[in-house]
Amino acid sequence: MCNRYHRFLASGDSYHSLAYNYRVGVSTISQIIPETCSAIWEALQPEYLPQPTEEKWRSIEGRFAQRWNFPNCCGCLDGKHVVIQAPSNSGSLYYNYKGSFSVVLLALADSNYCFTAVDIGAFGRSSDGGIFANSTLAKALDSNQLNFPADKVLPGSENEEPMPHVLLGDEAFPLKRYLMRPYPGKDLDDSRRIFNYRLCRARRIVENAFAILTTRWRIFRRPITISPNNVNAVIKAACVLHNYLQQEEITPPTQHECPSAPLHGETLTPLTPRGSHGSKEALEVRENFRRYFNTQGAVEWQRKACYLE
Repeated sequence: MCNRYHRFLASGDSYHSLAYNYRVGVSTISQIIPETCSAIWEALQPEYLPQPTEEKWRSIEGRFAQRWNFPNCCGCLDGKHVVIQAPSNSGSLYYNYKGSFSVVLLALADSNYCFTAVDIGAFGRSSDGGIFANSTLAKALDSNQLNFPADKVLPGSENEEPMPHVLLGDEAFPLKRYLMRPYPGKDLDDSRRIFNYRLCRARRIVENAFAILTTRWRIFRRPITISPNNVNAVIKAACVLHNYLQQEEITPPTQHECPSAPLHGETLTPLTPRGSHGSKEALEVRENFRRYFNTQGAVEWQRKACYLE
């Protein structure tokens, strides 16, 4: 049973292909896969994808500051469209902007490419920002129920006011006190371009985590031809297995281990962001990070990376 499940994830073979190879009925395979997925999630989730404690958030923040030069960062947020076969009578619910049908994996990743929170199963037509707004993660953050650490002074700015711990997102997400996104527009001054670079440099962690997930489990590289409910079970199992492998056999690419190396040949200027209507407090938090990254928190290669010199 484990071999069949592993092959299903690792190769993306269909139920019919697995039934032929293992000489069992398609109906048997269609029961084995979802049951195995649920069993894996129930067995591994409490240890490998639990709700983070304050101590865990502080550990994540320390590694982001050390590796990615973004202090007070507790994770990076993004959504991934998992392509599926169009469900019967679903209309346009699963039809996404890429022209395919999908369910969305919304994930928060730490600096070791592990997922610290996931929201699975949203319709493909929904935006990342809309999915986040309706998620239990956003509601818990808004009500301060996730054990987020208290505000902390940024390194080297002991005379300044403490800054909140934040998550990093792209232009699809709203600007909040606990969630930073890039400055919108193309004609930005140098200091804002540097902030966008520093944010995007750290935020790519979640995109790398998705890349590792799809490299390990090649089922995500082709449309999944099972029902959406079973797709959700497969994604949950794949996420918790991903965390298990990352924590037990941590082998991130060596390129990402060097926190001080310029990104030769690569620009991390984000896609053109849409307008942001964050609260006054959220805008002030972003402004404080902008000033910090251009003064006490500057790194020697940031102007070159932003093509400012």
